[in-house]
Amino acid sequence: MAAGTGPESGSAGRRAAGSHDLIRVRGARENNLKDVSVDLPKRQLTVFTGVSGSGKSSLVFGTVAAESQRLINETYSAFVQGFLPTLARPEVDVLDGLTTAIVVDQQRLGGDVRSTVGTVTDANAMLRILFSRLGQPHVGPPAAFSFNVPSVRASGAITVERGGGRTVRQTFTRTGGMCPRCEGRGTVSDLDLAQLFDDSLSIAEGAITIPGWKADSFWTVRVYAESGFLDPHKPIREFTAQERHDFLHKEPTRVKVEGVNLTYEGLIPKVQKSFLAKDREAMQPHIRAFVDRAVTFTACPECGGTRLSEAARASRIGGVSIADACAMQVSDLAEWVRGLDEPSVAPLLDKLHQTLASFGEIGLGYLSLDRPSGTLSGGEAQRVKMLRHLGSPLTDVTYVFDEPTTGLHPHDVRRMNDLLLRLRDKGNTVLVVEHKPDTIAIADHVVDLGPGAGAAGGAVCFEGTVAGLRASDTVTGRHLADRVALKQTVRAPTGRLPIRGASTHNLRDVDVDIPLGVLVVVTGVAGSGKSSLVHGSIPAGAGVVSVDQGPIRGSRRSNPATYTGLLDPVRKAFAKANGVKPALFSANSEGACPGCNGAGVVYVDLAVMAGVATVCEECEGRRFEASVLEYRLGGRDIAEVLAMPVTEAREFFADGEARTPAAKAILDRLADVGLGYLTLGQPLSTLSGGERQRLRLATHLGTRGGVYVLDEPTAGLHLADIGQLLGLLDRLVDAGKSVIVVEHHLAVVAHADWIVDLGPGAGHDGGRIVFEGTPADLVAAPSTLTGEHLAAYVGG
Repeated sequence: MAAGTGPESGSAGRRAAGSHDLIRVRGARENNLKDVSVDLPKRQLTVFTGVSGSGKSSLVFGTVAAESQRLINETYSAFVQGFLPTLARPEVDVLDGLTTAIVVDQQRLGGDVRSTVGTVTDANAMLRILFSRLGQPHVGPPAAFSFNVPSVRASGAITVERGGGRTVRQTFTRTGGMCPRCEGRGTVSDLDLAQLFDDSLSIAEGAITIPGWKADSFWTVRVYAESGFLDPHKPIREFTAQERHDFLHKEPTRVKVEGVNLTYEGLIPKVQKSFLAKDREAMQPHIRAFVDRAVTFTACPECGGTRLSEAARASRIGGVSIADACAMQVSDLAEWVRGLDEPSVAPLLDKLHQTLASFGEIGLGYLSLDRPSGTLSGGEAQRVKMLRHLGSPLTDVTYVFDEPTTGLHPHDVRRMNDLLLRLRDKGNTVLVVEHKPDTIAIADHVVDLGPGAGAAGGAVCFEGTVAGLRASDTVTGRHLADRVALKQTVRAPTGRLPIRGASTHNLRDVDVDIPLGVLVVVTGVAGSGKSSLVHGSIPAGAGVVSVDQGPIRGSRRSNPATYTGLLDPVRKAFAKANGVKPALFSANSEGACPGCNGAGVVYVDLAVMAGVATVCEECEGRRFEASVLEYRLGGRDIAEVLAMPVTEAREFFADGEARTPAAKAILDRLADVGLGYLTLGQPLSTLSGGERQRLRLATHLGTRGGVYVLDEPTAGLHLADIGQLLGLLDRLVDAGKSVIVVEHHLAVVAHADWIVDLGPGAGHDGGRIVFEGTPADLVAAPSTLTGEHLAAYVGG
């Protein structure tokens, strides 16, 4: 008998194959992880818990998922890898048993103006095919229904280099669905010229009032003053028709100013390219304020905001155009598709209906396909990404989720749990980073990291079953059964904020009086109209400070000190103590190390291979020039100050030579929102989603205002941190502020002075006030979904 072919050899092979039931992690040191070693069971649901900043994301996303994706990318050719993101190998000794990882995180979907729910889920692509086959009158191929494809016509002579070569006439036509007026954006912008210039002044007198446009700059004001097209000493209101056209609308033209070749362009197209082509959230605050003043966006008058050409809107199936279909609530659109009986496109209808039905399964049936993807919350964006995986026949895949219950009402959490279990039961490994007890409870395996955050975390505190976690003495185990009791007495309002006839999105002429001087919680199922009521109906005038779920944008040079404005008073304190310029103490300005330009590391791009980052040899990673580090404040140089955690920096700037009240005030706010463990110079790119939102909250707490509007401030918060957040909300109210919170977390709902509950459902089934009153009244007669869950919560 040949070697290796007997029964014993076969059984040994089966044992070897069956032994790969674990993902083995040994010596993980990514970010704050401290040589973490852990075994993760395959084909089970593992939940990772721990306080914010304890290292959950570093282990799950930065180590396991990152290495899996890096190894998969390496299987492609070098040509294909050139189009893929380059991922460095994580800091870990051993990673065994990895399978293909599919990451479903909370990163916002692309905010491009042409990106919609329909385009990111491929539902639009299927609808375009459907209308190209069945729409009457027939318009053309699927591209004729795409608002991203313009119609093109061309004709001319071309030379075909074949044999002796010959010239032929060619005509080219492509029918697209893009509205020619708004170019598929759905809105047109209108510039308020009074915000761009003062027409009573001449250009030489400073007529142009755009922020950042300096009179001595070649690229802004001087190119207008010295172009030769205009009289720089004539008031703008006295310009001739030709001068006004050249000033506002002239096409790009090469000019020479003092021997320098420049491009002259009309003011309006120049402003549109400089400001309107950029993401509003990425702008500096004063630039953003200018754009808000100067630009108004209105629905395109030609397409009515549908983005589509007239021909695309005219083609219909049973009286419904593709614009009508995309504007429907997805649950209604699914019913319409199910009612179509066309055997010629039956496979397409089945696939489209399956995709649309999946929206309802994950609680997004209230969306419409024409909803801009940039307007989705982090939780909605994550659930949209889940759509393509729900019906996938793939097995033995590792699905990685980042707090999938974010933005979900307790009523919808059970449905999300069912989906996670369904993915597991198909033979997949499911890894979930989560804080909600209801999701932790369904885990097969739990890994609890901590014990603290930042430098105090990064270790495995517990590994085992949920029952074992409850019995353990870890922070998560102790707080897993926490319940916030209803208030015995609630605060009396000091006034009312009336809202009348609110009809934003799905609101149905809502009339409500929001009490002032108290803690108000606006709640209801996802899609019931909470954000529409609070952000769309409360006048954003003086005294209203709104902290929504908008993302924090920043490069690897951005850190908590730069984002919060803390670095300004710190630089001034250093400059005053040493008699030098503040710019020396900025790693992005004069004080930057010349070897690394203030980055602290030197990056080497290796094309298709992962880039290499090495610590700068000149500054040894401290980012500053050596001469700058000789200047000290309170015995510390600027690099040592930026390496301090917030709690240590508070004490440093509170007393003695380093006493800086402005810096102390900002640090107090960072500590108030639970970020005392962050170091001042930690790159924003390393912060978790919850940390970023609380950093944003801390920044807004310094804004003067009487009404604070907060959108789900518990996102990313551990159970142990909820009490600290409630204390912060109480301090704001006790200081005379009015606090309005959009929230699902039952601990915050129970702690409210007044509840406004919207519903009863989502989309067109919501948009109404179903309860107003105190939490005690809601629990006493639980007539809504929120009331039922709140009664069970406080009773538990």
